[in-house]
Amino acid sequence: MKIRLLQTFILSFTFSSVFPQFFDESQSPLSVKWRQIEYSGFKIIYPSELEKDAQRMANTFAHTYPTVGKSLKEYHTIIPILLQNQGTSSNGFVQLAPKKSQLYTIYPQQFDSQDWLNNLTVHELRHVAQFNKLTGKSGFPFPEEIYFGYIGASTPLWFLEGDAVSTETALTYSGRGRQPNWIMPFRTSLLEGKKFAYSKAYFGSEKDITPGYYQLGYLMNSLLQKEYGTDIGNQLLSDLNKRPFRLYPFSQSLKKFTGKNTKNYYLQTLESLTQDWINQAKKNRSIDYVSLNKKTSYATHFYLPTQLPNQNILVIKQSKSETPGFVTISPDQKEKILFKIGYQEQPWYSYGNNKIVWDERREDPRYKQRSYNVICTYDFETGKKRQLTHKTRLFAPSLSGDGKKLIAVKIDLSNQHNLVLLDLETGKIIDSLPNPKNYQLQTPALNLDGSQISWISVSEEGKSLWLRNEQKTEVLISNTRQQLSRPIFFNDRIAFNAHYSGIDNVYEIDPASKKISALTASKYGAFNASFTDSGKTLLFNDYKLMGHEVAKTNITPTEIQENSFVYYGQETQKEDYVFANVPDSTFSSKPYSPLKHMFNFHSISPTADDAVERVGLQLKSDDLLNTTSFYAGVTYESSLRRVEYNAGFKYKALYPVINLGYRNRPRLAYYRFQNAIRQAQWREDYISLTTSLPLSFNSFNHNFSFITEAGTYYVNRHFNAVDASRLISTIEFPLTYRFGFTHQIRSAERDIAPKWAQAIELKYQHLPFEQNLTGKLFALESYLYFPGLAKNHTLLASFNYQQNNGTFRAVNDIPVVYGYNQIAATSLLKNTLLLNYRFPFLFPDLEIGPFAYVRNVRATLFSHYENIGHQNNLAQPKTFGLELRSDMNLLRYQPIADVGARLIFVNKNYNQNPIFELLFNYYF
Repeated sequence: MKIRLLQTFILSFTFSSVFPQFFDESQSPLSVKWRQIEYSGFKIIYPSELEKDAQRMANTFAHTYPTVGKSLKEYHTIIPILLQNQGTSSNGFVQLAPKKSQLYTIYPQQFDSQDWLNNLTVHELRHVAQFNKLTGKSGFPFPEEIYFGYIGASTPLWFLEGDAVSTETALTYSGRGRQPNWIMPFRTSLLEGKKFAYSKAYFGSEKDITPGYYQLGYLMNSLLQKEYGTDIGNQLLSDLNKRPFRLYPFSQSLKKFTGKNTKNYYLQTLESLTQDWINQAKKNRSIDYVSLNKKTSYATHFYLPTQLPNQNILVIKQSKSETPGFVTISPDQKEKILFKIGYQEQPWYSYGNNKIVWDERREDPRYKQRSYNVICTYDFETGKKRQLTHKTRLFAPSLSGDGKKLIAVKIDLSNQHNLVLLDLETGKIIDSLPNPKNYQLQTPALNLDGSQISWISVSEEGKSLWLRNEQKTEVLISNTRQQLSRPIFFNDRIAFNAHYSGIDNVYEIDPASKKISALTASKYGAFNASFTDSGKTLLFNDYKLMGHEVAKTNITPTEIQENSFVYYGQETQKEDYVFANVPDSTFSSKPYSPLKHMFNFHSISPTADDAVERVGLQLKSDDLLNTTSFYAGVTYESSLRRVEYNAGFKYKALYPVINLGYRNRPRLAYYRFQNAIRQAQWREDYISLTTSLPLSFNSFNHNFSFITEAGTYYVNRHFNAVDASRLISTIEFPLTYRFGFTHQIRSAERDIAPKWAQAIELKYQHLPFEQNLTGKLFALESYLYFPGLAKNHTLLASFNYQQNNGTFRAVNDIPVVYGYNQIAATSLLKNTLLLNYRFPFLFPDLEIGPFAYVRNVRATLFSHYENIGHQNNLAQPKTFGLELRSDMNLLRYQPIADVGARLIFVNKNYNQNPIFELLFNYYF
């Protein structure tokens, strides 16, 4: 099997998803009414409910961009920015192909101590400046997809993201660079003597907690700027532009200015960080708490420990090999799984009087820009769980200690934030607390009987801790840059998370005196307090090398230790603060019509098929709202030495997706005439129309999807006079139908296939409008996944069946046995049974110099059957064998290469030697 190097090269420069976190193809519902504001190079597109925020951000973008781009010498830009309010995920990104930025207005429940959209503005506009520096504001016609590939191939993500975090920290009084818990995993690993290889720190691990490229990038960028000045980023990106076609281009540019390549500068960074953090640890009087959970050999988190009446400890457990779920830990450290849960933005639940409440994300079945955050409940007495609310935008639900009252944060489509009380039986809102200044609200809590409420508010001035009772509402801590989070009542006080000592710990405040005391003194970080019934013992998360562990301590308040945090960013002077003096102008806005902007040409890109036998160029268009795609191009087919012309149009705004295609293509075929084999060459017009309805949704840890599709096509063949008299020149509108259903439970990071899943697909084709041709095709595909003998092992049983005749007699439309194309067929294909047992067995995290970083090694044992009941029986597989594969990063590029080999043994009836195949694929 060929290793298709040319294909890899072409695809590396044409895939538009080089940065998976920067790319989105989902749509918003048709009900959204879009508006736009154009000002100072920014085209702000937003739902009508966000008029107030859009006006504010129009002022903010124009005012801040010259400062954000200053160190890269980028002062002006032209870019569309979409404000998205339909979803419940907190995110923001910049992309090319097409060029745009998207800001999601929902903020995280444990976010930074500043306004969410302000933080996004600095971070994402820095990416805009980076992209402009590397590609220019505009270029030779339609270059964006190639530019996007070039950025991914030339510039490591740790630099792009680290530079953006450095900027967000230096130009504001907050930013992630000032948060000890954000760099906590990196600090912990170094102080525990784990100096990971550069590739492992950058690309991650399936067994250890690694720094992450955001944190790694921030620290390396900050040290670069301290040592070489704030212009170093500009110098590096400028040098990349001058010499783009090099192996490891960024590393070579870095060596030019610093004398060290990326690996060596990383090692220098480790030495500097280690010494700084050792000195910091000496200043902190920390306690080594005993863990109440079992030790693990791979990263495992036991979030939010709470003691139950039977003395067991309730946690949300999540690890590299397990999906999140509720687990109880007995005093002798035995674990019992209660049930698994769905996706959460952040681990969260609240316990009160034998009840649990937590929040989960739910997706809209069709329009993936829209999602909801719902509240779920579990009753220990009945053993039943249920989804309490539906289609809501509720976050951080919290129970009173007696389990009778429920409070949560509600965020509506206009970005209004309120604390709401809900009925525990119906989920309906029964009361809402006023929030006239529209502070962003986080992690509310109720006391034992629900008569008092505490919560965190966030504004551009900082975070505040509030207390409300029947008499008054007061601020206990006002406008601090501390990472206040998760207040909880105990006795007559409130405990909360903060980082007064430069390390996150649990603190308490006396509402009467407002005195703050420390309750823990963790070496790396302590979070998520809960208290026993007596109120004398504190349970909490103590962060260690393998994750958030469970610890306990007696409640002994102590004085706050001196802040010893090591800050690596640029100090923010008053004149540096980017949000000072933002204007408050009002701009004219107007409706934005997606239909009027459906064509947005952005790229002329090379294309290639799997075998690089069809290569070409395509002009591409995608509108800014992901509703319309169009392409037109030419393709050279090397086997025929002819050119194909093609075009396609996809409309995704409606509930069904409509796909229209046209190809004027060369064809070659052989046919029998007068007992001789003849060759025919012709061109044909092929027009296709497909309508599909893709639906998917989730419920707890179960995911479901449906696809219904119907299509037709028309073929008009242009034969020469001789072939035209012998062959059919048109195929008129055969109909094709497809229906698919999939169900699977949520997968863990180490799972290489679903543990438990079912997928069925039915296909049918026929020719109801054709007078000269007959034929039908029916095909069934099924995939059943079962848990294997150990964690992350999976058994796949796939039975597939087809029945075809007439025109479709020679069509194979079902999965075939491994090696099928290399084994001479003895009969037409009727069915297959494919049995694959897959399992990972090695997680080496092996760095092979700059050439490869090996993440895992996994195997598949397979036994494949064909034409059961016709030719073979279950005792005689047609093929069987072994497959070894590995995920790795090649040449220090972000895309993951799937590299392996397959040895196929063939049933002796076929007189076939064993087949050896090399396997290569990659994904993002």
